[in-house]
Amino acid sequence: MTETAFYILLSLSAPRHGYGIIKHVEVITKSRIHLGSGTVYGTLNKMQRDGIITVFADEKRKKIYEITDMGKQLIKAETARLKELHENALKYEEEFL
Repeated sequence: MTETAFYILLSLSAPRHGYGIIKHVEVITKSRIHLGSGTVYGTLNKMQRDGIITVFADEKRKKIYEITDMGKQLIKAETARLKELHENALKYEEEFL
């Protein structure tokens, strides 16, 4: 999973509009990542096609994105992979200093 896809999916811990996802990613990455709308909506469209998220309209007819059970399984698996990567990086980092 790309870093962009990971953070978009992570942002769906609560249902959000596209702009809300963009802002949430900026907050949780301390402004390290600034997602463009084209990137976000392209990724969201692919996630919807793959069954990772669902989309519905709110009372103002704005699209709201929500993670599915499949998406939750995917983020859990990716988080486990990243934890392993982090543990191994810490274990071997001194060999590269």
